[in-house]
Amino acid sequence: MNSNVERTLVLLKPDCVKRMYVGEIITRFERVGFKIVAMKMVVKSADFFEKHYYDVEQRHGREILDGNLKTMTSGPVIAMILEGVDSIEGVRKIVGPTEPRNAPPGTIRGDYSHYTYARADSNKVAVRNIIHASANLKDAEYEINLWFTPEEIFEYKTVHDVFILE
Repeated sequence: MNSNVERTLVLLKPDCVKRMYVGEIITRFERVGFKIVAMKMVVKSADFFEKHYYDVEQRHGREILDGNLKTMTSGPVIAMILEGVDSIEGVRKIVGPTEPRNAPPGTIRGDYSHYTYARADSNKVAVRNIIHASANLKDAEYEINLWFTPEEIFEYKTVHDVFILE
């Protein structure tokens, strides 16, 4: 893999799946040249999501973690690994800030969600922002290894490989 080519985890959360935005969101990533190298739809347990959100309780408290668990176990999640040049930063730009009301138009959260931290806190759920993207390289590596086995990750060439990587 080219030195500035990275892999990052993206989760389309239950609110995204239930609102039927999956295809539109995947298209946004593909249009800019991010390659899907792994993808699956799953329902995971609260125990699994406690591993995924391993530091949330320490950083934000048990109530926030419990809200995340309630939200993420409310339906199916689509997990995928995207690969591309500086994909972690690029994907996060496309996704937008965590709180949708601060997400600019043109970002996924800015265009498809409008939930606020205050609303989430009053409902004791996670902020409904439809998507998760790894924050940094360390998190991406941890999350990819948690969600996928090596056999579930594929290597192949796309037209973007010709125009972006060569």
